[in-house]
Amino acid sequence: MTIHKEGKKLLFWMLMILAGLNFALHQIFPGQDTMLNVVLLASIVLFLLVLQFFRNPKIFTNEDPTLVYAPADGKVVVIEVADEQEYLHDRRKQVSIFMSPINVHINRAPISGTVEYFKYHPGKYLVAWHPKSSSENERTTMVVARESGEKLLIRQIAGALARRIKWYVKEGDPVQQGGEFGFIKFGSRVDVFLPLDAEILVELNQVTKGGRTPIAKLRN
Repeated sequence: MTIHKEGKKLLFWMLMILAGLNFALHQIFPGQDTMLNVVLLASIVLFLLVLQFFRNPKIFTNEDPTLVYAPADGKVVVIEVADEQEYLHDRRKQVSIFMSPINVHINRAPISGTVEYFKYHPGKYLVAWHPKSSSENERTTMVVARESGEKLLIRQIAGALARRIKWYVKEGDPVQQGGEFGFIKFGSRVDVFLPLDAEILVELNQVTKGGRTPIAKLRN
């Protein structure tokens, strides 16, 4: 287990601030052991909570061109047929995964292929389960095309708590199934838009692991 690069700077400064705060309180309130111990304990708990947000576990993806893997750790909150109106402009099966603050926040490519389209959209910070969050919140849209011509659309969506989306790809880049393509700080939601003939392999409220849980099986 390592710490993700997105958290290293934040954790360093957080450690410095908490250490400085506790040192200052010891100077200002000497002998107030109960209060000082409570503040110290609260500081440790807070630091550990933020630390776990940025954990980066080593994973192994069993690559399979017929499978679509979950793009994130979390829970399946949407399985439905929806109109994709940004790029594909057709009807798709949509699977959405909600990332809570206790989940790993790394986003992984569901399939291997080439990034055909990528766009960042600034926006609102509605709660991730709000019906309009996928169209009004801060988000990114990525379309990955396989060699067969099949395309998947993957959308990172910020929520009320998650207000920072990071991505590491651009149009024309190759992506590998299970490989890291982005990060959403403090959780939120990732949508995957699949072909209508894809076989869904997950159920509502099922827990997923990014790059390890198959969410669908492709026909082509």
